[in-house]
Amino acid sequence: MAQPLNWQKSSFSGGADGNECVELAHSDSTLLLRESDDPTRILPLTRDSLAALLRRIQAERP
Repeated sequence: MAQPLNWQKSSFSGGADGNECVELAHSDSTLLLRESDDPTRILPLTRDSLAALLRRIQAERP
């Protein structure tokens, strides 16, 4: 039987349930990314692709 995923909220999200946030989980060698408002849509990522995504987001911040 597969282990349930342990989703972690972004530290930039509010503490209350129902806040829209980004969540991250780990499954074998893959990282999984989802938005709390659409938890069935999951984006599988490698560590390198997640790092590239975060660098891109930081570079585009004003």
